[in-house]
Amino acid sequence: MLHHVELWVPDLPRAVVAWGWLLGRLGYHPYQDWGHGRSWRLGPTYLVVEQSSAMSAAEHERTRPGLNHLAFHAGPPARVDALAAEAPAHGWSPLFPDRYPHAGGPEHYAAYLANSDGFEAELVASEAGGPANPRQLR
Repeated sequence: MLHHVELWVPDLPRAVVAWGWLLGRLGYHPYQDWGHGRSWRLGPTYLVVEQSSAMSAAEHERTRPGLNHLAFHAGPPARVDALAAEAPAHGWSPLFPDRYPHAGGPEHYAAYLANSDGFEAELVASEAGGPANPRQLR
């Protein structure tokens, strides 16, 4: 089981708005709060956003080697639709909107979102079929 994920972000207040909204809507609860970071927890797993002085670049690029996206269980398709509709008001933009909600394939119901810092979140419907085929998304 995954213990935690830590994302280094260029702007902590902006990250707290975007990730805080999304994680809160997915059932995560505030966990830790310190001068340069925040975290949210669901069960034994937590997600950290931190603005570290040790960052070697000012931007995240999901198409470079490293983290491409985080995928979350988001409940039934109607909940994915609601989250996708609310997301732009909280710093998230739709990815692949012309193929929504099946950008990952005909059996995969999901919303793909990107925030202003370049991080991608995939919200997967629980009634959806198998995993996304990454070749269909690029």
